[in-house]
Amino acid sequence: MTTSATLPTAPLGSAGIQVGIQGLGCMGISEFYGPSDRAESRATLDRALELGVTLFDTADIYGSGDNEEFLSDFVRANRDNVVLATKFAIVRKADDPHYRGIDNSPGYIRDAVDASLRRLGIDTIDLYYMHRRDPAVPIEETVGVMAQLVQQGKVRALGLSEVTGDELRAAHAVHPIAAVQSEWSLFSRDVERTAVPAAAELGVTFVPYSPLGRGFLTGSFAQAGELNDTDFRRHMPRFTGDNAAHNAALLAPLHAIAEDRGLTPAQVALAWVQSRAQAHGLPVVPIPGTRRRTRLAENVAAATVTLSAGELARLEPIAGQVAGPRYADMSFTSAGRE
Repeated sequence: MTTSATLPTAPLGSAGIQVGIQGLGCMGISEFYGPSDRAESRATLDRALELGVTLFDTADIYGSGDNEEFLSDFVRANRDNVVLATKFAIVRKADDPHYRGIDNSPGYIRDAVDASLRRLGIDTIDLYYMHRRDPAVPIEETVGVMAQLVQQGKVRALGLSEVTGDELRAAHAVHPIAAVQSEWSLFSRDVERTAVPAAAELGVTFVPYSPLGRGFLTGSFAQAGELNDTDFRRHMPRFTGDNAAHNAALLAPLHAIAEDRGLTPAQVALAWVQSRAQAHGLPVVPIPGTRRRTRLAENVAAATVTLSAGELARLEPIAGQVAGPRYADMSFTSAGRE
């Protein structure tokens, strides 16, 4: 299947920013999914831009700042064409690789944005997300500080990740939210309960992360034991033990549709995510992550694939039958606040 040199575009909320309807998640370049070929990763960034991908997604914790530093040369070389998204709020400790905390305090936010700007080597972040919410801090307070960053010219638009519909409404009342980023795929549809309807109501763009189920939907692995020892998916409940076998069996309709259409399973899975824009009446810009040009071309080609009503109906039951939570500790997501 060939790819168009230019993807259709979608707005980021009311921020006045247009992006290709598929973005690129850059996390895996730095860590979490095993070793990475940095030269190939850079070539993948360049090729993505050529194919019409303009939204590039990172965060300050990816590689503890390494991912932002890696993207710096690419972003600065293509500043007029790249929409750069990064995030704050997740805290790590150098002496404890497994530690994850959340900080939404005003001082932390101000320090975090300055640190990200330094690593990226730019003056303004296009889309700045609260990566996770600390329920002890009123979201109105957090977004109030983020709004000050817009006024100061450090940030163009604001985003939130892993929030509920009510939290999105409260935030949007303080300052327009351009995008919500949460996990959304054939395997993960809990966002459709409150976050997606609120985003549609408010005119907020939805940015699904892990739209390929962290690679499980592509068929690249069937259970976590196949993965590199440093791959964090080895510890995710959906990919281990009996859950993995059960969940792999759920993918039969996905593989059948792919074979019938001459597509890959990844392309069918991404086409399903893209179909959510029409199903729910809001802009949807998934950010599949890849570090290779071959996978990139495959993913981008899926952005304009249309699935039939019959195909969508065959895929509909999958999410409701998935075994295991998205993370071992779901307190780190919006699930417990729904």
